Amino acid sequence: MAGNIPQNLKYTKEHEWARSEGNRVVVGVTQHAVEALGDVVFVELPKVGATVTSGKQFGVIESTKAVSELYSPLSGKVVKVNDALSNDPQTINSDPYGAGWIIELEPSDTKELASLMDASAYGDLLKNS
Repeated sequence: MAGNIPQNLKYTKEHEWARSEGNRVVVGVTQHAVEALGDVVFVELPKVGATVTSGKQFGVIESTKAVSELYSPLSGKVVKVNDALSNDPQTINSDPYGAGWIIELEPSDTKELASLMDASAYGDLLKNS
């Protein structure tokens, strides 16, 4: 399990990941979330310019098994959404840490990143759940 947890990302207990890229943060869902969800059939994305709050819902991911809320790992403004997911939501299944990214944020407080779990802590969360 820990083998497929990228070391360069930060994680939430709701199974979202965050990757810092300069003054922006890319957000997606983890391999664990994808495995729990099954085949993703729909993703509801926020609008570019929307404000998101750390720990609050920013969208919805729907699979053949369930509908789950997506939670923002950080507070900030949505500067980009992965429009490709509208036509091909299964990209999240095939490449959750790459082409399956969901939104890109301009964080209002980059210190929030430090409050997220690193790969080791996220691995421990999975082992103990």
